[in-house]
Amino acid sequence: MTSIEWTHRPGTKGESWNPVVGCSIVSPGCTNCYAMRMAARLESMAVAENARRTDPHYGGKTFDAPTGHYLGTTQSSKAGPVWTGKVALAPDRVLTAPLKARAPRTYFVNSMGDLFHEDVPDEWIDRVFAVMALASHHTFLVLTKRAARMRSYIDGVPERAARCKAPVVVHWSDKERVLGSLRSDYVGARPWPLRNVWLGVSAERQAEAEERIPDLLETSAVVRFVSAEPLLGPIDFVSPIHYDLLGMSYQGYIGDPLSADHYNYGAPKINWIIVGGESGPGARPMHPDWARSIRDQCMARGVSFFFKQWGQWLPSNDDVNFEDGKAWAKRHFPGRQFEQHSSGHTFVSVGKFRAGRLLDGEEFAEWPEVRI
Repeated sequence: MTSIEWTHRPGTKGESWNPVVGCSIVSPGCTNCYAMRMAARLESMAVAENARRTDPHYGGKTFDAPTGHYLGTTQSSKAGPVWTGKVALAPDRVLTAPLKARAPRTYFVNSMGDLFHEDVPDEWIDRVFAVMALASHHTFLVLTKRAARMRSYIDGVPERAARCKAPVVVHWSDKERVLGSLRSDYVGARPWPLRNVWLGVSAERQAEAEERIPDLLETSAVVRFVSAEPLLGPIDFVSPIHYDLLGMSYQGYIGDPLSADHYNYGAPKINWIIVGGESGPGARPMHPDWARSIRDQCMARGVSFFFKQWGQWLPSNDDVNFEDGKAWAKRHFPGRQFEQHSSGHTFVSVGKFRAGRLLDGEEFAEWPEVRI
């Protein structure tokens, strides 16, 4: 089970699933990516496990540790582990794991990489979609920073569903214990886009939103979502000025009743927005007004809103007087680091769990409703 809050949908168990691992830095939201640190630890575990299983000098033998596919995905730097750009397909036991889970789950797909990374072959993505089609009792949340590649993959080939059938049937033809009694034409019979696959993009600032969301809007999906995490600046989803910048009409950046989604009738084109601050080493504070603005935009347009966390830094209050904020920080969190935001707000470093996930004293944990 994963601790990622937005996978904890009622009636399902939240999991992360990493059929492809490895990535590369593409925008400021990647700077302190937790996955780089985690991948480095998994690499170290693979080296240690291989050394335990074989001779001390390795002797040219193949790494067979459970986390061996992470090898080479990160390298050391002064700022800590960083991606090398290498990507790897997980072994079959990882790739087929959702097929073995009977109870409904909500999977975050590729928390340790990007499924639509430029170096991931279409054939790998085909296998991943084949598994998601076979495991139709689960819901899969696919999140990417490569929106253009996602759009090209999903909508570029009308026979994509048929392509997804071949890898799981042919590549795993000897694994009847995993596939059970599934017919060979099962995947090809699934509707496209898959109803149990939600597609999303990350957007940490206005620039990334304007770069990635247009491709998301043009991608066929039952549910489209945006993860504004880590939120590093304000994002205006609905102002006409940004429609003009994007070359879009007024009918729906987030969504409008006049531009209801073809696959989810009556719903906005963007169904769900997740907001969260940054956590971990080097985390940057999230201004409360950035989160409030997105919440208000969602409420006004009928879009589900999920506030995941404040992250490492908790805002003191709405006062812009630094001395008052500093006094508040010393009183409530003695000995903790605090700093002044450029807006005048005072933030105190308390860690993700102490900072919590209440926005103006309220928890926002909404998921979109899929209309069949």
